[in-house]
Amino acid sequence: QVQLVESGGGLVQAGGSLRLSCAASGIIFSINAMGWYRQAPGKQRELVAVISSGGSINYVDSVKGRFTISRDNAKTTVYLEMNSLKPEDTAVYYCKLDATTGQAVGVMRGIYWGQGTQVTVSS
Repeated sequence: QVQLVESGGGLVQAGGSLRLSCAASGIIFSINAMGWYRQAPGKQRELVAVISSGGSINYVDSVKGRFTISRDNAKTTVYLEMNSLKPEDTAVYYCKLDATTGQAVGVMRGIYWGQGTQVTVSS
């Protein structure tokens, strides 16, 4: 069973910073990509940042220059450093894992989501 445990959300004033963490555990053979998505009330979930197994990184335009995605050496924990936060960054942030894992039925590639962590930026 693959689990993603997120932490680091909270309430911050505009211009402030937060750091999100997402740790993956379980029988993971290889990770294709890890990333962060967010969903604001009444809006669709959107990609915020993603890092591939090879280290390629992509950001949504609205966070470029303010957010930084990184990972640990084991590549099973991904971080999102968020600076110069704006009220429009307010959302539930979800960690997403694209990996090949061991399941009861065998080795499978799958998509896994964290439980989400609330980020609220006050003006």
